[in-house]
Amino acid sequence: MRRSERAISRPEAEAILAAGEFGVLSTVGSDGIPYGIPISYCVIGDGIYVHCAVEGRKLDNLGACDQVSFCVIGNTEVLPDKFATRYESVIVSGRAAEVFDAEKQRAMEGLQEKYCSDYRKEGLEYIAKSWDRTRAFRIGIEKMTGKARR
Repeated sequence: MRRSERAISRPEAEAILAAGEFGVLSTVGSDGIPYGIPISYCVIGDGIYVHCAVEGRKLDNLGACDQVSFCVIGNTEVLPDKFATRYESVIVSGRAAEVFDAEKQRAMEGLQEKYCSDYRKEGLEYIAKSWDRTRAFRIGIEKMTGKARR
């Protein structure tokens, strides 16, 4: 990290990651072309869980290379009179692997709890109904860096 004085502690980075509304998942395809996509996610233990449809560019890329980068931006505030921005962000590097059965269920319930916790019963029904047309992946956190200007 070039601006090491802006580095934040691991617990601070974990809090920003857990609280984030969405993140950007970056992958690389077999053609070497990078691809970043905003995505909803949840953190369970030392993994980041995401879900998706059963086909698409993200899946093609993950099939070619399981190494990913995941970025979350927390609170921001533009400071026009200072030509600067207050910000906090976290970047994770890791490997993505598809999860199945109980771990997939746990991931889907984690997403439901994060984004629509007031609709638990309906969420469980939705998970069951969409099970066969949904895939879930765990990003194992290998490296995490956080940075902030406050």
